[in-house]
Amino acid sequence: MSHEYTAPVPDVRATASEPKGRVGLSTPTGAPRRRAAAQEGVIPEPGAVTIVVPTYNESANIRQLLHQITESVPSRLPCEVVFVDDSTDDTPEVIYEAAKDCPFPVTVLHRDEPVGGLGGAVVEGMKAAGSDWVVVMDGDCQHPPSLVPELVATGERANAGLVVASRYIKGGSRAGLAGSYRVAVSRAATWLTKSLFPRRLHGISDPMSGFFAIRRSDITADVLKPLGYKILLELAVRSRPRAVTEVPFVFQDRYAGESKSSAQEGLRFLRHLVGLRTASPVARMVGFGLIGATGFVPNLLGLYVLTVLGMHYVPAEILANQLGVAWNFLLIEHLLFRDRRRHRRWWDRAGRFALLANADLVLRIPLIALFVHRFEMGALSATALALVTTFVLRFAGTEALVYLPRRNRSRTA
Repeated sequence: MSHEYTAPVPDVRATASEPKGRVGLSTPTGAPRRRAAAQEGVIPEPGAVTIVVPTYNESANIRQLLHQITESVPSRLPCEVVFVDDSTDDTPEVIYEAAKDCPFPVTVLHRDEPVGGLGGAVVEGMKAAGSDWVVVMDGDCQHPPSLVPELVATGERANAGLVVASRYIKGGSRAGLAGSYRVAVSRAATWLTKSLFPRRLHGISDPMSGFFAIRRSDITADVLKPLGYKILLELAVRSRPRAVTEVPFVFQDRYAGESKSSAQEGLRFLRHLVGLRTASPVARMVGFGLIGATGFVPNLLGLYVLTVLGMHYVPAEILANQLGVAWNFLLIEHLLFRDRRRHRRWWDRAGRFALLANADLVLRIPLIALFVHRFEMGALSATALALVTTFVLRFAGTEALVYLPRRNRSRTA
């Protein structure tokens, strides 16, 4: 659930029962004043650019950021600023107070549940944008607002749908990355993403950038499934705009506070990469097979332990096989079908998956016998064909019987 707040209001902290609305600030420059539709029933005039800023506990940076935007953007380009806030501190209150001195409309959209992380916040901001161009930037002052007019102007000149502020073209720099560790992680992530999506990311030297401009008409929000903080990658892969161009920028030092990057965000990024790479059925089948191959490790380890403890190899193999099944289920849940888990409860998915996995084992032996005796195949080739056949059937069964959405029912796991 999210709440939208605008000045002037007595208190930006709202409850679920409060209505959502958007109100602008009266300004000395005559910038459009935004009011709640419920109050005046009018549609606010859109600016030339909507600056979307996702924030999480960035109260110490807000005044400086709005000051930088005021100094560099409105005189060259009409604008509005939409903060999408997931904070647990006083960031919304600070935005409200600082916005009183701004010559442009400022909106705060506070989310009670930060679904999708920073990427999800950006998508919410894009949906709320009232301009033809949307510029996404961080709230820590590492992205210079002075570049916003150039991003939009470059997009207009090139008739592009996406303009990326890049640290990796001539004139750009990653100087604001603190420490050799973050530099190495950034370079590795850039190399990995460009290697996995060479066609989709062609022409984008900095897919990890969080600073870019996109035409609102090129945003297909319904296909986006953001996870974590790399929303540019999500946009480029799932809804590639008609044309892409870049401008260089120097990554600044953080004005205040600490970076929100963490090992947990790194894991979310890797999960996001896997989800994007396995979006097509063929890629998903390949991922399914690779995960299945890794299941041999816990299977063999369990078989070794059980036989060492004195268990007969037949029941030991049956029990050890369940370890492999559990291992495969956990990886498939989190890597291949993360966005489909809501269609059934976890115990329902686990039971169906285990049934299919064990049915594969039971079906394989009769198939091998059929290929050998009916079609006179050799034992080795019959086994290989049986493995391929049951693999395809297991993948199709898993997708259809475990993760296929059910009609007219919405259940959450």
